[in-house]
Amino acid sequence: MMKELEQLRSFIESKNLKQTKQRERILEVFLQVEEHITIEELWLKVKKEYPSTGLVTVYRALKMFCESGLCREFRFEDGITRYEHHYNHSHHDHIICTECGVCVEVVDDTIEKLQEQLMKQYDFVARYHRMDLYGVCKTCRNKVN
Repeated sequence: MMKELEQLRSFIESKNLKQTKQRERILEVFLQVEEHITIEELWLKVKKEYPSTGLVTVYRALKMFCESGLCREFRFEDGITRYEHHYNHSHHDHIICTECGVCVEVVDDTIEKLQEQLMKQYDFVARYHRMDLYGVCKTCRNKVN
């Protein structure tokens, strides 16, 4: 958490913003979450430890965390915005169930190499990429049968 806190403080200072304990507390709770989380879900977790924290404060903090490189914002097929850790985390792709919304993080060197080959083949310079695969998970398929 120390490196992430330093990253946040450095970002806040670079933008001439006010350092607040509330932002640091929200970051602390966010970093304890390992799944993709909505603003509302994070707010409920934060409220358990810091009851006076408002939803708008969590919303603003997450936006700041994104701007500072601490987290990434995702909108999957369901249209709901979710957040995940980004700072000091390796790249990964996602496989998402269209029935229950379960999301699996996938790291595959073969896919990464193919993406690099495609960029080279079409004479592109990669800035970033994201791959999300959608399907129905085993649990949801078994519910139908």
